[in-house]
Amino acid sequence: MAKKNEELDPETLALINWCIEVEGFLVAGGATIEQAQEHIEEQVEWFTDQFYDGLTPEQAAKEALAD
Repeated sequence: MAKKNEELDPETLALINWCIEVEGFLVAGGATIEQAQEHIEEQVEWFTDQFYDGLTPEQAAKEALAD
């Protein structure tokens, strides 16, 4: 975890914001906020791959909900 005084690079910030959007789509798909956050944390490598593969947050959430 980054220290408070340490700034995150733009790519990391983009990934974090993308995950926040994914969380919203997971909640819209029926998950609670807690479930969505836990799923993203548990599958962080998979979600990171989806981010770098160019999926939209909505596409990634649909893929996650399909499993």
